[in-house]
Amino acid sequence: MASSSQSQAPSKYVTLISSDGFEFVVLREAACISGAIKRMLDPNSGFLESTTGRCQLAEIKYVLLHHTPKIFKYAHRRQYIYKMAEQGGIVLEKVAEYFYYNYRNRNREDVPDMEIPPELCLELLMAADFLDSEPRLV
Repeated sequence: MASSSQSQAPSKYVTLISSDGFEFVVLREAACISGAIKRMLDPNSGFLESTTGRCQLAEIKYVLLHHTPKIFKYAHRRQYIYKMAEQGGIVLEKVAEYFYYNYRNRNREDVPDMEIPPELCLELLMAADFLDSEPRLV
């Protein structure tokens, strides 16, 4: 039996939780491409995530569902009405997909581009900035 003074080895997997409650179980090594997640999971950080292996990512929230141009009759400019929705799970799912894509292709050359829906590009860029993810340069 292990003594209580021994530290338990961290799990091989971590759980990423979106603002709208979706959970994604991801290989720890793949998720740690993100500087923010890597710091959260560092045993020396003192963060709760380092002991539970569960990362709440409430900052990844909104998805632009669509924007509609509203043209004013006497104005020569357009104003856009944006419809936003709190659907962080959609963005976080694509982030988790990218973690695995990067992990699978980490030692390869001539890697094809990952498919990213145009409507998620801005949200994924903001998520990558928040997560401090390093793009894979070939």
